[in-house]
Amino acid sequence: MIGKNKPSNNDQIRFKAIEDGTFYARDLVSEPGNILHPDEYANRLNSLKKIGLKINIYDEKKLKKLGMNTLLGVGQGSIRGSYLVTMEWNGLRDKSKPLAFVGKGVCFDTGGISLKPAKFMEDMTYDMAGSAVVVGLMKSLALRKAKINAVGVVGLVENMPGGNAQRPGDIVRSYSGKTVEILNTDAEGRLVLADALTYTEEKFKPKFIVDLATLTGAIIVSLGSEYAGLFSNDDRLSKQLIEVGESVEEKVWRMPLNKNFDKLIDSKNADMQNINYVGGAGSTTAAQFLQRFILNKTPWAHLDIAGMAFSKYGGALNSGGATGYGVRLLNKLIEDHYE
Repeated sequence: MIGKNKPSNNDQIRFKAIEDGTFYARDLVSEPGNILHPDEYANRLNSLKKIGLKINIYDEKKLKKLGMNTLLGVGQGSIRGSYLVTMEWNGLRDKSKPLAFVGKGVCFDTGGISLKPAKFMEDMTYDMAGSAVVVGLMKSLALRKAKINAVGVVGLVENMPGGNAQRPGDIVRSYSGKTVEILNTDAEGRLVLADALTYTEEKFKPKFIVDLATLTGAIIVSLGSEYAGLFSNDDRLSKQLIEVGESVEEKVWRMPLNKNFDKLIDSKNADMQNINYVGGAGSTTAAQFLQRFILNKTPWAHLDIAGMAFSKYGGALNSGGATGYGVRLLNKLIEDHYE
């Protein structure tokens, strides 16, 4: 019968919410750095209150008071502000632990004092794609009134060289209390995430944390633009992400974490250094660095989406440019396993 398989009203709301969230993420990634700088980004997130998200914006003054010095260090060379923004969706209206999603929001990445080559630097407007996925996901959850408690946390900075910029050799104390020696100012995403991860775990005490970041070029060497790199301390969460990734064609591939990699980021002058200068295992040592800021053994997964967030030439799923990769993946994870 014609119309027998017509989607229900609930299905239509759900599809529209996921579409809106994915396209919102793509639009954010597509903005040039002179338009979507951290000040403007924070303002846009504040406007999401109108769809039912609870938004808290921590500016530099508040971040200094909290001791988020690894995040602040990245942005201190820019005339723009640095921010941590939390977005809460309480779809259950109870005290159950939320699901937490954390995103890297480097609105433009010059590399700082460790300056990147000029060629292709214009693509570094997409270095905030991890945060855009988190924002798009939170928007989707609010629009479809998901029956879940969730929180999205994004660190918003601009990494610029300047008279006040962080220098190679600087040592900073993170929100966790651990100290980091900055050997390369272009390994900045992990510094933003370090403070954001510890804060998310401590403040929200979530069931799990998934972070997303365009973190390393090394993951593109490993996996190209077919899979995001998955690093995790939890087999169950990893299995769920792998399965839902296959079902929505936003695939992830699990990569190793092991304490033996720690020696590559141990520092003689601080608790750790922000880059592995020995060479090799660039994505794993970055993830190993992040894992040190998960202090209470919360199930955690890190998705390195450097190869997936932006496609210069297009592929099977999009025509080129920002892909919105990750919004459908995490929506499906929530629907299949937590809602």
